[in-house]
Amino acid sequence: MRARNALFAIPLALGLVACGTGSDGDTGGGRRPVRTAPGTEVTVADVGLGSILVDGKGRTLYAFTKDKEAASNCDAECIAVWPALTSPAPATAGQGVRRSLLREAKQSGGAVHVTYGDWPLYYYVGDTAPGDVNGQGLDGEWFAVAPDGKLVRKAA
Repeated sequence: MRARNALFAIPLALGLVACGTGSDGDTGGGRRPVRTAPGTEVTVADVGLGSILVDGKGRTLYAFTKDKEAASNCDAECIAVWPALTSPAPATAGQGVRRSLLREAKQSGGAVHVTYGDWPLYYYVGDTAPGDVNGQGLDGEWFAVAPDGKLVRKAA
């Protein structure tokens, strides 16, 4: 008799667990809502160079003059010093940023690099605080980007 009750109780318990209560955000049909990370924010800050693009934390964004048509030419050694601005979702245009210029470009290796106009955007590891522009003009190839998508060639 016990074995027979156990055989009946197991499928019943599994069925109840499978039904659940729906109180954990389940939308029914056994599917949970898809949650995506917010896109990286690009905004504008006014620093000693004038108005330039920065990320949501105020870190300066740079362009590399060897990049062409939104394709990065920054190799692994370069990326170690100039990390790419990437985003898990489409980047968000903050105050002063032209949404029409803000895009993403898939790079070799599958990374999604945030671009502005035709410029992939990068950070500089030598910038340690919001508003730093220590990478400005380095090697004559790295420049902050203005809200109009042009490079800021003014010295820091």
